[in-house]
Amino acid sequence: MKHHFLSVLLLAGLMSCQSQQSETVTTEASMVPATETAAADAEGWLPLFDGKTTKGWHSYGKTVTGKAWKVEDGMLRLDASDKKDWQTNGGGDIVTEEEFDNFHLKLEWKIAQNGNSGIILFVKEDPTKYDYVWSTGLEMQVLDNEGHPDAKIHKHRAGDLYDLIPSSQETVKPAGEWNQVEVISNSGKLQFIQNGVEVVNTTLWDDNWKKLVAGSKFASMPDFGTFRSGKIALQDHGDNVWYRNIMIKRL
Repeated sequence: MKHHFLSVLLLAGLMSCQSQQSETVTTEASMVPATETAAADAEGWLPLFDGKTTKGWHSYGKTVTGKAWKVEDGMLRLDASDKKDWQTNGGGDIVTEEEFDNFHLKLEWKIAQNGNSGIILFVKEDPTKYDYVWSTGLEMQVLDNEGHPDAKIHKHRAGDLYDLIPSSQETVKPAGEWNQVEVISNSGKLQFIQNGVEVVNTTLWDDNWKKLVAGSKFASMPDFGTFRSGKIALQDHGDNVWYRNIMIKRL
């Protein structure tokens, strides 16, 4: 009986030791995701869209986002079912709360058949001076190249630096399919990447840039393409469009 009691005590001690070891392992393991998250944060990528709300965005010149911009299944969608002129009733172009100068932007977009939209950079939000985001900002064209009339115009196709520089090659996917794009702006160097291919590479704000602007539809807008920091906008052009996985890294 005595030996049995000692055996029970030894077994209980061993189980207690194993339990303590298990707790230690569990605690250490639970720290791993936090470490990985910290490493991801250290890379500098910031989400511009949380997949659940329109937090961080507002309609140009307003304090809130128009009701036509809806969040569905991790996507930011412009519901263009109620059109108003060339835009959407309750829509309008939306801009980020923050301004950016040197940055690396990544996102995905898809457009409805015959649709038109755009990703607009270096927007100076001052509706008392500028009526639209494109009065100051540069646009990476978002378009259904097969169906929209703009595609027939040189420098107006998907991936183009709108009305300034055409894409070096055609990489856009058909309407309804997702396109992954990147915009890199660093010390005056601007790159557009569409579906893994660099389609635009140029230098901003030098004499050649000024000539490009002077030969474009923006020539009559004195402040177009002059700001070296600004907000990022998503365009309401009156067509259904979807955006997701929007993130940015300051350079």
